[in-house]
Amino acid sequence: MTKAELVEIISQETGVSKKDTGLIVNLIMENIGQALVSGDKVELRGFGSFKVKTRRARLARNPRTGAAVNVPAKRVPYFKSSNELKGRLNNKD
Repeated sequence: MTKAELVEIISQETGVSKKDTGLIVNLIMENIGQALVSGDKVELRGFGSFKVKTRRARLARNPRTGAAVNVPAKRVPYFKSSNELKGRLNNKD
């Protein structure tokens, strides 16, 4: 599902215009992103939680040349699904 498809579905089910629904979806995504950038955890009950994990710096190898390459530490987004969502995926209502 794309963002446009999500906007379409929400717009149809709520009767709100696509323009307003698109604005709301964009605001939700922007606020989740801002919370993650500031180091906060975002929890959507019944769906899952987003948080930021830190990957340590490491030494990797270039597969073509075999040369060592330093990979710096970085922060990456991480999503953990809720047990409720896992149950729905596995038909355990």
